[in-house]
Amino acid sequence: MANPRLTGISFFFLILFAIFGGAGCKDAESKQAPPPPLQVKTKTVNLAPVPLTDEYVATIKSRRSASIQPQVDGQLTGILAKSGDHVHAGQVLMKIDPLKQQAVVDQQRSTETQKKALLDYDEIDLERKRKLYEEQVSSKQDLDLAEQAYKNAKADYESSTAARVTQQRQLEYYNLTAPFNGVVGDVPVHVGDYVSPTTLLTTVDENAELEAYIYIPTERAAGIQMGLPVQIVTSSGELIESTKITFVSPQVDNASQGILVKAPVHGSLAEFRTAQLVKARVIWSTSPTPTVPVLAVMRIGGQAFVYVVAQADGGVVAKQRAVNLGDTIGNDYAVTGGLKPGEQVIVSGTQLLTDGTPIQASN
Repeated sequence: MANPRLTGISFFFLILFAIFGGAGCKDAESKQAPPPPLQVKTKTVNLAPVPLTDEYVATIKSRRSASIQPQVDGQLTGILAKSGDHVHAGQVLMKIDPLKQQAVVDQQRSTETQKKALLDYDEIDLERKRKLYEEQVSSKQDLDLAEQAYKNAKADYESSTAARVTQQRQLEYYNLTAPFNGVVGDVPVHVGDYVSPTTLLTTVDENAELEAYIYIPTERAAGIQMGLPVQIVTSSGELIESTKITFVSPQVDNASQGILVKAPVHGSLAEFRTAQLVKARVIWSTSPTPTVPVLAVMRIGGQAFVYVVAQADGGVVAKQRAVNLGDTIGNDYAVTGGLKPGEQVIVSGTQLLTDGTPIQASN
C-alpha cells in the first residue's frame, strides 16, 4: 500500500513542473524569430516638369456666325430647314408671303410698259420731225421740241425700269437664304407667324473655324499674354486639344469682371458645337516638381499619404508620410509638399503595410 505522504509530495512536484514547464514553453515561443520582412517594390521620387495651371469654363463660338432676320414685314409661309441642319450658301431657309410685293412689282411693270410705249412714240415722232426739218417743211423749234420730248420720255422709261428692278429685287428678301455653309441653330418661329426686321428667325454657324472664349479673373491679368498655352479638356480632365491664346481683350468685361481671351479650336464636329461649354486649362508656367505614381498614394479621412522607405534599428521599415498633391501628370501625381527628390516610395503591397512594418525593398 502506497504511503499517502509520498503520494502528496509527488502530486505537489507534478503541479510545480506543470507551472514552470509551461512558462518555459511560453518563453520559448516568445523568443521565436519575427516574421520575414514584407517584399515590396519602390520607386525613386524624381523631378518632372509640371505645369502651373488654372481651369476656367470656356464657351465655344464660331468665327462666322450669322443671325437670320428678315428685311421685310410679312407672314411666314414656309420653313425649309430645321435646327441642326447642315446648309450650304444660298440655300433657302424660310419664305415670307410675297403677294403684296408681287402686286407692287406688277404695277411697276405696267408703268414701265406705258413709259416704253410713250418713248417709242416720241422716238418715231422725233424721226418724222427731223425729216420734215431736213426737207424744210417744219421749223427748227418743232425739231427741238420733239428732241426734248424724246429725251424726257427716255428718262421716264429708264426711271420706271430702275424702279421696277428695285421692286423686283425686293422680292428676293421674301426668301431668306443661308449666307454661308454652316449649321442651323434654334428656330423659334412657326409657319403663319407675322415677322418684321426685328424678329430673330434663326442662326447659321460655320463650325469650320471655332474659338474658345475664356474669361480670366483680373487678378491674373499680369500673367496673360499672347501665345500662352491652353488645353481644352473633358469634365474628367482628359485632354481634347492643345492650343494657344491668340487674342487678349484690352478691356474688362462688365458682366463677368474678367478679361476675355480667345484661343482657336480645330476639333471635329463630333467634339465641339457652337455655344458649347468646355473646360479650358490655362498653363501659366512649367517648373520641376516631385512626382509619385498614383498607385503609391492612399487616403485616410481625405488626407493623402504614401509609405516611404526608412532605416530603423535592425533593418528597413515602411514609414507613413502625409503629402500634398497637385494635378495628375499621366500616371503620376505632382507633389506640392511632404516629399523630396531621391526618397523611395513604396508602390506595391501598400494595403498590407502599417507604420513601421519591416520591408525588403526592390526597384
